[in-house]
Amino acid sequence: MTLLEIFPSLRSGMPSRLDSAVWPRETHYDDAGRITIGGVALADIADQYGTPTYVLDEDEVRERCRAYRKAFPEAEIIYAAKALMIRAVADWVTQEGLSVDVCSGGELAIALSAGVDPKRIIMHGNGKSFDELEAALAAGIGRIVVDSLAEITLLSALATREQKVLLRLTPGIDVHGHPAVRTGVTDQKFGFPIDSEAATEAVARILRQPRLKLVGFHCHLGSQINDPDYYGEAVRRMIAEMARVRVEHGVILTDLDLGGGHAVAYRGGDPAMNLTDLSAIIEDALDSACARWHFPRPSIALEPGRAIVARAGVTLYRVLGVKHIDGGHTYVTVDGGMSDNPRVALYGAQYSVVVANRHPTGMQMTVNVAGRFCESGDILATDVQLPIDLRPGEVLAMPCTGAYHHSLASAYNSVGRPPIVAVRHGQCRELVRRETTADLLSRDIGW
Repeated sequence: MTLLEIFPSLRSGMPSRLDSAVWPRETHYDDAGRITIGGVALADIADQYGTPTYVLDEDEVRERCRAYRKAFPEAEIIYAAKALMIRAVADWVTQEGLSVDVCSGGELAIALSAGVDPKRIIMHGNGKSFDELEAALAAGIGRIVVDSLAEITLLSALATREQKVLLRLTPGIDVHGHPAVRTGVTDQKFGFPIDSEAATEAVARILRQPRLKLVGFHCHLGSQINDPDYYGEAVRRMIAEMARVRVEHGVILTDLDLGGGHAVAYRGGDPAMNLTDLSAIIEDALDSACARWHFPRPSIALEPGRAIVARAGVTLYRVLGVKHIDGGHTYVTVDGGMSDNPRVALYGAQYSVVVANRHPTGMQMTVNVAGRFCESGDILATDVQLPIDLRPGEVLAMPCTGAYHHSLASAYNSVGRPPIVAVRHGQCRELVRRETTADLLSRDIGW
């Protein structure tokens, strides 16, 4: 009986090349067959900082910022900080000319501590607290996105000088994505349905407040959108609503923020947003809508977050064991899991995984990469190809993990969150240290 007969999940062949759609541009194999990013071997990072570890390619983040500015030279590009909000990233994106969008007091504090100009900060959120709005006003941030009638009342009471605001509208566009991230449909927690009595009332209330200046509208359609036509339709609907405000109130709104949600590829062959196509669609929609309603062209803003940092990130794990189940799957257990990458459990996200410490050239097997946490659903990747001779202690790398991994990470099972290590020009530096057991115990003060 052959090995293939014993384990039908095995197959022969060379491992696939590192796909430029999901790995940072400066990803290579070195002379020893190890994967390097930014000139640094991932295996060396695993040895120095332990695992799991988030690796972040600074040049990749900067290049994505430049790609947006080139594709949309007349638009304001606002980094959606919830994708990954640490001081280094806030510094990088603002150096590249981007503004920053925050949605909590904590994100605001990080942006300010990184030296971001408050006028280049915009605050979102459907449940902003008194303290958060007070902090935003005290800092003098550029714009606040109003999400409820109660927020208008609170802002008007807190503001001591003129504050620019945008009103968030839901344009009634269903992008047919995961239910948890469809934010353009009418029946949801964000904003006001377009052309509704509630939206009309919100506009009127803001305009009655002497210290609130309504400068425009904001919308967000969802996440992982690869069809640019949805944004064209959003432009047409939002311009029509801006024209209605001019007729009813004699006010010309000047700003239109179309949000983010641009798709990135998590695995080879996944669809991603084409920025050239998106730019052309938005331009055409603006021309036609403004001509139809005889409305002056507004300033456009876009809010990419995932599209800026996702591909810049790679997560490193060490193999703890390999388990073959008769008549079932082969499981490769690693030292991380759903606490450092909850997107698989939350959204059914799919990832690729490769060996980072060597370039395997022999037979491969089909495996599920399993996390270490006490949940049967703690699976990081399914049906991926790894070497048949994979051993405990080897380093695995999961690409495209720069967005919504550190941001969503938890200390489940009292396991500390991973560090973030930046790479650039053959050097690495720690941006965020590993969370330790001492950190967790320091918060437990009731004993």
